[in-house]
Amino acid sequence: MANIIEITDFSAAELDVYARLSEAQLLNREHPELGMFIAESPIVIGRALDTGYEPVSILIQREHIDSHGRDIISRCGNVPVYTADFDVLTQLTGFKLTRGMLCAMRRPPLPTVEDICRSARRVAVLENVVNPTNVGAIIRSAAALNIDAVLLTPACSDPLYRRAIRVSMGTVFQIPWTYIGQSISDWPEQGMDHLKQLGFRTVAMALTNDSVSIKNEALLAEERLAIILGTEGEGLSDHTIACCDYKVKIPMSHGVDSLNVAAASAVAFWQLCS
Repeated sequence: MANIIEITDFSAAELDVYARLSEAQLLNREHPELGMFIAESPIVIGRALDTGYEPVSILIQREHIDSHGRDIISRCGNVPVYTADFDVLTQLTGFKLTRGMLCAMRRPPLPTVEDICRSARRVAVLENVVNPTNVGAIIRSAAALNIDAVLLTPACSDPLYRRAIRVSMGTVFQIPWTYIGQSISDWPEQGMDHLKQLGFRTVAMALTNDSVSIKNEALLAEERLAIILGTEGEGLSDHTIACCDYKVKIPMSHGVDSLNVAAASAVAFWQLCS
């Protein structure tokens, strides 16, 4: 039977996860075993449950308990289900809930690079992509366009930030991902060496004088590729570009010099992973 709890006290400690804790506090770097994240909307929450993520509690608009949220609530056992009207929840969280539902979930331990790359042919590497929206969009494209795993440098935004999860439409739970390196200083030297030890040829998405077309036949024939995409605005670092086996550009027209990193990722994945 669902454990429905009417919200009567905004200051209740059990509501901190929805109302007062920042993304960094939820991450809990000092005690990662206690880390949590927030999944938003029944579709996204369902995808997290499908892949084994553990729910802690639910926050739901009252009118959705017996409609949009019914199946999710039934799948979450006896976890607390906090509820109130739309205006109350908006005041509590500071934003309008997508489909009237949030779920606090536990963060699982991250897999190793070796684990998720063992049988991978195509992986995406995100270098210092700091916008959660871009991280979520890239992961969604990766899942849709045959990328086997996503690796993030330590300076990247967390894929389990609420906005990244929402933009990814829950695909962040479906495609394997982890960080390559423990600290910012581990990239690019150690990280690039790691990729090469695992048998990957590296592809820098970069506008350089020696860039080859994304349709290059030798590139397409490579057995294992790590496709490296750079931070918003500045793109990849010169050091990373210099270390890569290939420098690749997407042909442009009408005087446009480049695409947003999320858009570029979709084009690259489509061409290099089909």
